[in-house]
Amino acid sequence: MIRVILRRTIEIVTAIFLFLLQITWFKGLEIASVAPNLLIIFVSAIGVLRGSREGMLIGFISGLFVDIYFAGILGFYALMYMCIGYAIGYFKRVFFAEDIKLPLILVMLGDAIFNILVYGFKFMLRGDLSFPYYLMNLILPEVMYTFIVSLFILPVIIKVDRLLEEYEKKGASKFG
Repeated sequence: MIRVILRRTIEIVTAIFLFLLQITWFKGLEIASVAPNLLIIFVSAIGVLRGSREGMLIGFISGLFVDIYFAGILGFYALMYMCIGYAIGYFKRVFFAEDIKLPLILVMLGDAIFNILVYGFKFMLRGDLSFPYYLMNLILPEVMYTFIVSLFILPVIIKVDRLLEEYEKKGASKFG
């Protein structure tokens, strides 16, 4: 029980840290008004490493941070991040820690789907039908920027997850 609380605490603190990086430091590193989506990287990583349930939980929490900070409709981003974490969690069965290609592909896919959903719900429903412009100037650049940043962040997340897993197994073997 203590180990589960420790894992959840580390995940939530990491989500807060990445959210703060995303809205502060990485805002200063925008290229053509596009910044990487660090929360998508984290939600995707947790989904593929820990499964749908945990991906959904971390996605919901991460989305709530975005909802609260940007003061839009409370729950909009929480629902989207949660769905992405849940869907990516299904790939846990085919993920091997030695191969980082699958998480990288899922980060790109998750970010693309996230941005297409944002376009659909925030712009298209208001009558803005300029999807090719949005795709070429916002979605694809953000996906590429997020991909490049995930090359550096994903290995760290995977390493921390493996360390937590070893810690949990060590504790379980003492009582098992």
